Amino acid sequence: MAQLRQDYGQFTDRGAEILTVNPESAAEVAKFWQQERLPFPGLVDADHAVADDYGQSVSLLRMGRLPALMVIDRDGEIRYAHQGGFMHEIPENAEVLAVLDRLNAETMEVGAAEMA
Repeated sequence: MAQLRQDYGQFTDRGAEILTVNPESAAEVAKFWQQERLPFPGLVDADHAVADDYGQSVSLLRMGRLPALMVIDRDGEIRYAHQGGFMHEIPENAEVLAVLDRLNAETMEVGAAEMA
């Protein structure tokens, strides 16, 4: 989460918000957020309902929930999804920022076409 904190401004500059889904209790999430001074919200998902709804993979051999990162547009549509097979498999911020740039460009093109 440190890389997300580090580049948080670049995400918000692109009109995006970061929301993490956390399998821990509310107390554990609050403590972690305070310690790490994370500027984005964290959703408590102790019963794994949200993670299950979005198809986050589970591997008991690899310590439980595997990393997943999704870009979800304002209509609730998943526009990018990365499911890691190992805990270290998390996309670099540059990759996700490039996805946001592409999506923003597509949105501008649609808007321009609608105005024409």
